[in-house]
Amino acid sequence: MMKTIAAVVAAGAVLTGALPAQAAPKDPVRVLKSLVKPGAGVRVTATSTITDDGTTIDLVSSKAAFALGKRTVGASDITSKPISPTIQMKDDRGPERVISIGKDVYINGGPMADDLPKGKTWTKTTASFLKAGIYGRYGQPVNPAEPGTLAALLKRAKRAGNVYTGTISLQELYKISPWFSSTSQIGREDVPLTYRISVTGAGFVSKVTSTFPGDTVTIQPGFDDEKVVVVSSYTGWGKKVSIKAPPASKVTTK
Repeated sequence: MMKTIAAVVAAGAVLTGALPAQAAPKDPVRVLKSLVKPGAGVRVTATSTITDDGTTIDLVSSKAAFALGKRTVGASDITSKPISPTIQMKDDRGPERVISIGKDVYINGGPMADDLPKGKTWTKTTASFLKAGIYGRYGQPVNPAEPGTLAALLKRAKRAGNVYTGTISLQELYKISPWFSSTSQIGREDVPLTYRISVTGAGFVSKVTSTFPGDTVTIQPGFDDEKVVVVSSYTGWGKKVSIKAPPASKVTTK
């Protein structure tokens, strides 16, 4: 009987030892660079939340399409919807859509909707910080569609399987990320942002979670000790996206 038990244990040990280690994913930066070509992009969905005395409050949800570029995204189309009454500023503001092509930014809906001339539905501006819209201050600070940014974040991160985790200050992120430096509405202070980047075995970024101090978004007094968490999911890497300016007849610069 004892010999039989010993044999089973030994066999189990052999089988356990024979299990292959999880293979490292393909190099995400190299994969991203290989996707950059005219018309290629990625689609993103995101949700931001903030903790308040142990309670999680939903802030903003968004969906977007990014056209890939060698240094940063070449164009973007982002629709954001406020969830929390705090973000809606006690009125029924609808979703905000922002199209960015080169230096031109077109904004539809959201907080600016009431100020448009009759017959116009889009505001055109060259203010780069509005590429992510008014609600962009509650958006994802980390943009993994930028090869240089992705490389810098992965280099300083620790990998466990297909997940990279690390910490970077907003100040440092401002220096390395063209997207963050041009769209940031949460400042560039020396405060920490922790990030978690999940990738598939094929090397595609599938999810990014970033966490940073609540007072950076300046929603209202009393959030000094709270944390904002933004979770973004990415699909369709390299597939065709079409981002076009709205009809000129519907656009105003006033």
